[in-house]
Amino acid sequence: MDMELEQMIRRLEWIEGEALAEFHQAAPAQATTGLRLEEVDGCRVSLMARGGNIVVNRCIGLGISQPANPDTIERIKAIYAEAGIDRYFLHLSPEGQPGPLSELAAAAGLVRDRAWMKFARTDLPVAQHITELEIREIDQTHAADFGRIASAAFDLGSAAADILAGLVSRPGWHIFMSFAGDEPAGTGAMFVKDGVAWTDWGATHPAFRRRGSQSALLTRRVERAIELGCELVGTCTGEAVPGDEQASYQNILRAGFEEIGLRENYSLTGRPPGP
Repeated sequence: MDMELEQMIRRLEWIEGEALAEFHQAAPAQATTGLRLEEVDGCRVSLMARGGNIVVNRCIGLGISQPANPDTIERIKAIYAEAGIDRYFLHLSPEGQPGPLSELAAAAGLVRDRAWMKFARTDLPVAQHITELEIREIDQTHAADFGRIASAAFDLGSAAADILAGLVSRPGWHIFMSFAGDEPAGTGAMFVKDGVAWTDWGATHPAFRRRGSQSALLTRRVERAIELGCELVGTCTGEAVPGDEQASYQNILRAGFEEIGLRENYSLTGRPPGP
């Protein structure tokens, strides 16, 4: 792996971890989801005991800031076990040490699950995507709509809608929505820090699917990142597998992103590659 690609992967792992931490920061003080964020040997351990899934229940940064060891993984497993969570992802970055991290994960009793493809693009011109939906960067007026649509699309509990709504007012976040007239149709968020942008929370209300909402929202986010002077924009989605429509994957490629590599995911039960 060349040095430029290694640096890109590290920066995108960092910005993704920052965006995940921001989700926790946006949580209302009275949240009863069991949401918390811990750090184990430089690895961010995110968990939501009630109403969460692998979108939130996941660990990022293993072996990046310091080498991982068997005790690191056992401590992570214990955190989830104590919270009563048996479905979570341990992300294994190709930059994690000691490599391959999959040997440590397997020795700890974890099994390969569906990987996530990481994508990146620089400040190249953006091809316009035509849709009859209107794309707007929103403020608090539509924060609740953003939370409602995104939490439902990602199968998160209703309490997550309030957390997501809180992202609208946080520094570094740019939240966009598509509208059919005055009716909210889709969502797309972007977190920007230190010249790097991470796109997240792309979702469409079922009533407005197949109308170009996600492609248009992704295009607008990339445009905004370029306007803000970002030199790198990243995102991810599940790896391509036979029999899966992979609409998000294709939207990402059409927006000018390039695949920069699969990041393996390990879990307690695992899932073989496939639909």
